[in-house]
Amino acid sequence: MGCNYFGTDGIRGKVGEYPITPDFVLKLGWAAGRVLGGGGRGKVLIGKDTRISGYMFESALEAGLSAAGLDILLLGPMPTPAIAYLTRTLRANAGIVISASHNPFHDNGIKFFSNEGTKLPDQLEQAIEAELERKMVMVDSARLGKAQRVVDAGGRYIEFCKSTFPPGLALRGLKLVVDCANGATYHVAPNVFRELGAEVIKIGVDPNGLNINERCGSTAPEQLRQEVLKHGADVGVGLDGDGDRLIMIDHRGEVVDGDELLYIIARERHRERQLAGVVGTTMSNLGLEQALAEMGIQFERAAVGDRHVIERLRRLGWSLGGESSGHIICLDRTTTGDGIISALQVLVAMVRAGRSLHELKGGMEKYPQVMINVRLAGPFDLAGASGVQQTVREVEAELGAGGRVLLRPSGTEPVVRVMVEGRERTQVEVLAKALAASVEAAVLPKAAQA
Repeated sequence: MGCNYFGTDGIRGKVGEYPITPDFVLKLGWAAGRVLGGGGRGKVLIGKDTRISGYMFESALEAGLSAAGLDILLLGPMPTPAIAYLTRTLRANAGIVISASHNPFHDNGIKFFSNEGTKLPDQLEQAIEAELERKMVMVDSARLGKAQRVVDAGGRYIEFCKSTFPPGLALRGLKLVVDCANGATYHVAPNVFRELGAEVIKIGVDPNGLNINERCGSTAPEQLRQEVLKHGADVGVGLDGDGDRLIMIDHRGEVVDGDELLYIIARERHRERQLAGVVGTTMSNLGLEQALAEMGIQFERAAVGDRHVIERLRRLGWSLGGESSGHIICLDRTTTGDGIISALQVLVAMVRAGRSLHELKGGMEKYPQVMINVRLAGPFDLAGASGVQQTVREVEAELGAGGRVLLRPSGTEPVVRVMVEGRERTQVEVLAKALAASVEAAVLPKAAQA
């Protein structure tokens, strides 16, 4: 049985459009409480990013959980990985995050963590969906859940992040620009780096409910790049709205993406003999795979999405994986992707090597990779589009062994992602446009019918 509401990263959509409505989220809280409460009193954490709609959905979830008889601990604005950590340390039944990650403010979403700080397994998501089909019946008034705020949540998480940085090591002498995307890390990330000794220049720390991810953060790094150059900083740290995604900027103003960050962390772990292998995704750059192979490090590709990376890591018994987008997973440090902790692992490599970020990334040669998003008006069968498949075969033949083609529907947006990778940028750009045009031609008839 599949899930009707849950995607690769919880339930997400535009605020006010079903299911991202207060009435649905109220019932979702009740359904989740029934499934995750374990039949007893139980408690659930609720955290959120800085979107204006977070207030509304926080109240709706609180009411639904209370109606199911669960107590609620309200964390307020907190990074997604902080909620995973606090769910574990506060011994809660589950943690709920109200966030649409790197999306603009008019989107929002709900995602869950288990009592171990991990994404919910499919069977629990399916059980919640089954409960959603039932009539909502609240517990007896005497058994309604109570709510309280956790006033020291930020401080607890800051100390946890610092605990992942080696004792005896410090960031003294490093100047960092930290961009919090006007999101959930605005009140914690600068403090983590500052308390470890760095000089910190902070931007994207003035959320107003509407400016989350707006021309800032990991998905729009131009402002961060400019500030790094303006201040002569050693590194720029770019986080996304909920704090689980990271990009960095080196002292020359060049973007260092998730593949390069993963390579830097992997090389440091390998030097310490603490690495069995690395899990990337189908989107990971060929240059990463080749650089790891040169060090004798095993590499495997999972489907796109941090939950797929984590599942593969756990199955293999490995600890390090990530995505080009900047989701880095360090299971030897925490249970989920964490932008702050990932940045600290890169900074450890810099401090120990006494080398710049630009120098460290130089060991990996990135292949040119072009991505084009083709918007969909409805469901689309890629496998059944014979014209598209013929174009794929032609592009692959032209690229030969030194390139790759990938077509995949997004798990979070109504688009098909068209990716072409190869040795020559000009060739890659031409082939990507040709393939995207083929997909658009196949999609257009459906768009016209919509």
